Amino acid sequence: MKQRFNKQTLIRWKVYIDRSKMYIGYIQFLLIIFVFINSLEDNPVSQFVVNRPLLAVPLILTLFVVCSLILGYLDSKLGFREEEIRNHAHSNPVLRKIQLSIDELSVKVDKIDKDRGNGNNEL
Repeated sequence: MKQRFNKQTLIRWKVYIDRSKMYIGYIQFLLIIFVFINSLEDNPVSQFVVNRPLLAVPLILTLFVVCSLILGYLDSKLGFREEEIRNHAHSNPVLRKIQLSIDELSVKVDKIDKDRGNGNNEL
């Protein structure tokens, strides 16, 4: 029996692929570190990695985690990601329409609250 793919299946697969990109990015970054170290040729660091991989690899992984935590902390404190999301939301027509609707509702709620405070019960 031949099963057809529907739109939800393709969307679900896309979500899975998007989620996996983050983990693949970690692996790529680590591989870039090793390629960079190997490209240094007769450097003491590259010799250390080649001659003592059982010690060098855990050390590099530890440094990777520490540096990633520091960069993530700085990103959180400086708010780069929030600004990126805000810019993306502003340029996305669907999210922009939602934001405009929320702004309109907020103005209406403020007006209703103000009218109730003045004794005006008209809606």
